[in-house]
Amino acid sequence: MSRTIAIASGKGGVGKTTLTANVGIALAKSGFKVLLVDADIAMANLSLLLGMHSSPITLHDVLLGESNVEDAIYDGPGGVKFMPSGLSLESYRRVDSDRLQSVVKQVAGDYDFVLLDCPPGIERTVMASLAASDEALLITMPNPPSIADVLKTKLVAQRLGCNPIGVIINFSTGEKGEVKGEDIMKMLELPIYGVIPMDAEVRRSFMQENVQPLMLRKPDAPASVAMRKIAAKISGAKEAVIAKPARIGFLTRLKNIFKRGKK
Repeated sequence: MSRTIAIASGKGGVGKTTLTANVGIALAKSGFKVLLVDADIAMANLSLLLGMHSSPITLHDVLLGESNVEDAIYDGPGGVKFMPSGLSLESYRRVDSDRLQSVVKQVAGDYDFVLLDCPPGIERTVMASLAASDEALLITMPNPPSIADVLKTKLVAQRLGCNPIGVIINFSTGEKGEVKGEDIMKMLELPIYGVIPMDAEVRRSFMQENVQPLMLRKPDAPASVAMRKIAAKISGAKEAVIAKPARIGFLTRLKNIFKRGKK
């Protein structure tokens, strides 16, 4: 059964695009068929993160009725499929965002997961993205303004028939003053789907000469590990258990030293 999930928030700059790309790749690496849609038709960034900003046919062309939806879907990194939005302001002005829902429905059945990278705020394009999705994953930073904004997005999603399934806390540092996960869960009345730590490797992913998503560039980075766990929770898959090395007691270590000394 195909699932269409909006990655949404109230504020910009909370990490929606990074999350969409990397969680999508983690799902694809787990064997699922995944389509990423850059639904931010005004300020598209997902194509830049995926290194696919030169795609000739985009979601803009489809929404304008100038191209078929299949022609705007490309092979992306890590096994995902990708539908970019255009970077042209001229075409954006002519785009009818209300057609997004019918476009997504045309292709959703071909995938296990369709992830929509939503615009920030609660403007018309955001509502179109939420209306095109069955579910929403909300992303927030652990501070009151960000949480207040994402609460508004949750309410809008519910009114549009899009079911908010959980919240992801991004840029967590564990410092005093951050709103705790339990409190965020209570305020939003949603389960926590994951906590992504502040990780300098995320920023470095944008600074490479050949841009590459963190999940592929640094799969063992703390943020990558957190996003793999989020992908596992979304899919219901069991997380891989990484065996820890057995702790060697003091007497055992001492015995090994004597053994080496006798050789």
